[in-house]
Amino acid sequence: MTLPAGARDARRVGGGDINEAYRVTLPDGGEAFVKTRADAAPGEYAAEAAGLRWLAQPRALQVPRVLEVDERYLALEWVDGGSARGLSAAGAEELGRGLAAMHQAGAPCFGLAPAAEASPGSPSLSPPARFGSLELPNEPAGDWPEFYAERRLRPLAALGRERGALSRRASEAVERACARLEQLCGPAEAPARLHGDLWSGNVMAGGDGRPWLIDPCAYGGHREVDLAMLRLFGAPGASSSDRERVFGAYEEVAPLAEGWRERVELHQLLPLLVHALLFGGSYAGAVERAAERYG
Repeated sequence: MTLPAGARDARRVGGGDINEAYRVTLPDGGEAFVKTRADAAPGEYAAEAAGLRWLAQPRALQVPRVLEVDERYLALEWVDGGSARGLSAAGAEELGRGLAAMHQAGAPCFGLAPAAEASPGSPSLSPPARFGSLELPNEPAGDWPEFYAERRLRPLAALGRERGALSRRASEAVERACARLEQLCGPAEAPARLHGDLWSGNVMAGGDGRPWLIDPCAYGGHREVDLAMLRLFGAPGASSSDRERVFGAYEEVAPLAEGWRERVELHQLLPLLVHALLFGGSYAGAVERAAERYG
């Protein structure tokens, strides 16, 4: 493992399926969460750090501070707490309102634009989106249907077909849906500031029951993507009523465009395709069923 200089008392903690994760004591006596991996891609941790800082800018929701970033590790503020099921009722409402405010903070484009304030030595273009071991292009697009088709659905469907993770019928259904996105995606909206990988495992409840966002794949996109993913894998909250509070609070701040219920599965195609590629199993069938609804 590789840790920040002077870090001590490293204790292994849960940190996902890819990275090793540790709770460490820093030279100043503070504690940090450190994720590290021997084969991390160049710029991977820098991209995550940039995403965390970008999501923190609107001060809409709590996001761990980036303490140190290196090609071999990422050190973040330690947050005492647990899973998203530990959110209080007030925390669930805070999450809904905060997501709405974060989305409304906006993005310069659909995708990630050239880095206007790149630090010395950083790449001139934003890195690809990473979902586990998968990489997807993030070049800007003129509108959401174009970005969703060309930077997300088509690349994933092609990879799924190549690897045998999707049937021909499923990949063709995704292609038909892509051809209709101009009609399917609803009224045009400005790019939202997305977390990008917003399942309940990437929402932590602090010790006070308030929400924290972690592990983003941040980019400019359609806000319904974040919400659709929360619905797919179970919204945070200790009870079903608390979980519904998330969406109710969101709508109070930023009501969704008419017809959003008909678009939930459309925007769930992204995480379903990712999971079909990473985990197989029933996800391939779920992709086919959702795509055929729209294609």
